[in-house]
Amino acid sequence: MEITYRLAGYDDLDDIFQLVERAVKQMEQEEIFQWDNVYPAREDFRNDIGQNQLYIGVAYDKIAVVYVLNKQCDEQYGNGKWQYTGENYRVIHRLCVVPDYQNKGIARTTLIHIEKELKALGIKAIRLDAFCENPYALKLYANNGYRKTGTAHWRKGEFFLMEKQI
Repeated sequence: MEITYRLAGYDDLDDIFQLVERAVKQMEQEEIFQWDNVYPAREDFRNDIGQNQLYIGVAYDKIAVVYVLNKQCDEQYGNGKWQYTGENYRVIHRLCVVPDYQNKGIARTTLIHIEKELKALGIKAIRLDAFCENPYALKLYANNGYRKTGTAHWRKGEFFLMEKQI
């Protein structure tokens, strides 16, 4: 399946938010209570678009995946024992594969795309956090070379801080 990646625009916001709401329902059916009606909020995605940090992957003329890429991180990221401590990193936030496209390798393909794009820009590392009760995300990141560097505790529970050199 070919995926085309691009920055999201405000005209994508309604579709993105509806797709994320569907993903939240899917996670809840699988007893993964990582996201809810508080986070991520529509305003989070609006702000991401305004800062040119929200990307979408389109397959068959439909949004298949969304993610945010920037250098922003919560103060809890200070709990990580980061191997790459300089400024030469990016953080993945809110990576979400639309339920219709799950289990088709899109998350892995998207990670590979992100890594390739960042490497071309001279970026040396990627950071992220993964909910400790989301076995799919944990398997995805572990199988793609991300290593646990610490933990963070937010409203929904414990998250693993992870990093990968690219």
